[in-house]
Amino acid sequence: MSSLIILLPTHPAGAATEYPYLVTPDGRAVGDHASAAAALLPRPSGAGAEVVAIVPMGALSWHQVELPKGVSAASPRLRAVLEGLLEDRLLDEPESLHFALQPQARAGVPVWVAVCERKWLRDAVHALEAVERPISRIVPEFTPEDPPTLHAIGEPGNATLVLTSSDGVLAMPLLSHVLPLLPALPDSVLRVAEPGVATLAEQLLHHPMELQQAPQRWLQAAQSGWDLAQSEFASSNRARAVKKLWLLWADVLRAPQWRPARWGAILLVAANLLGLNAWAWKERSALDAKREAVQRILTTTFPQVKVVVDAPLQMEKELVLLRQAAGATSGRDLEAMLGVLAAVAPPMRPLGALEYTGSELRLKGQPYTAEEARALAASLRSLGYAAELRGDTLVVTTETAP
Repeated sequence: MSSLIILLPTHPAGAATEYPYLVTPDGRAVGDHASAAAALLPRPSGAGAEVVAIVPMGALSWHQVELPKGVSAASPRLRAVLEGLLEDRLLDEPESLHFALQPQARAGVPVWVAVCERKWLRDAVHALEAVERPISRIVPEFTPEDPPTLHAIGEPGNATLVLTSSDGVLAMPLLSHVLPLLPALPDSVLRVAEPGVATLAEQLLHHPMELQQAPQRWLQAAQSGWDLAQSEFASSNRARAVKKLWLLWADVLRAPQWRPARWGAILLVAANLLGLNAWAWKERSALDAKREAVQRILTTTFPQVKVVVDAPLQMEKELVLLRQAAGATSGRDLEAMLGVLAAVAPPMRPLGALEYTGSELRLKGQPYTAEEARALAASLRSLGYAAELRGDTLVVTTETAP
C-alpha cells in the first residue's frame, strides 16, 4: 500500500506552488521525497493507495473544550456548539474557520479541537483534486498527545522549537532569550532535531538531540489517529467506512506482520479444496458404480437391448412390451384407475363426462365435494395415485411408475 504524503503550504497555493512530499511504499518506510508543483506530484499506486495531506503547524491553533452531554462528533449541531464554546478564544470570525475534533471525542471530558482557516483548507483540497490527487485524509503536523516530545525544526536562520504533550502544542523560536519560556522538562523527554538545526539546539538546550529528518516526521504525522477531514471536508460515512476497510484489507495483503496469517489462510483454502475434490471424486465414483449396476441389470434382464442410453426409461419400455405381450394391465390403464376408484372412493354423483388421456383420468360434473376429494386423495396416495379437484373436475394421475 503506497501513500503520497503532502505538506500543505501555509500561504494560498498557486499554479507554481511547490509542495514538499513523501512517498512511502508501505506506510511505514520513508521512500522518495522532494518538492514539486501539484501537477508533477507522483501518484500513489497499488491496493489501498491514498493521498494524505499534512496541515503545517503554523496553520493550526489548538483549543481544549468540554462537549455538553448529548453532543458527539456525529451530532448535527456540533459546529454550532463549538462556535459557542470557542467564540471568545478566536481571533477570526467562527464562520470563516474549520473545526476538527480529536479522535474518539466524548461528551463530559476535555477534548482537543484543531482550528484552521476554512477557505485556505478548501482551496488547498481543491487544488490537489484539480490535478487528480484527491485527498484521503488530512492530518496535523503536530498533535497534543503524550509522550511529551521536543522538536527542533527549520533552518539555522529560522529555527523553531515545538513541544507536544497532552497539555497542547507549544511553538517558539529557537533563540536563547526565548528559551526561559520553555517549561522545565525531565531528562527522559524525547528530544529530536532536524539535521540543519541539531547543533544549534544542542548548544542552546545543553542536551543531546536525536536526529530526525522532516520526511520522518511527516510519516509519523500520517500514522496518527487524527483526521481533520470532518464536516464539509468529510465524505459520507459509508464511503469513509469502505475506505478504512479497503486500507485494512490492503494492509493484510501486504504488511509483513500479516504474513503468517496469509500463509495460514492459503493453506486452509488449499486443504479445503483438496478435501472437496476428494469428496467429489468419491461421490462421482459411487454414482458411476450405481449407474453401471443399473445398466448391467438392464442388459442382463433384457439381452436384446444392445445399446444403453437411458437405462430406467429403456427398462420401463421393455416392461410395457412384456405386459402388452402377456395381455396384462398397467396401473396407468383406464381399467386399473377405475378399479382403484371403485375400491376406495365413496359413491359418486352422476358424471357429466369422463376423459382418459393414457396417464390421466378426468371425471367431470363435480362427482365429489371438496372434503370428499381431500379424503379420496389421501386414500389414493398410499396406492401410488394422486387426486386433485380442479373446479368441477376430479383429476386422477399416477404418482409412481407401474
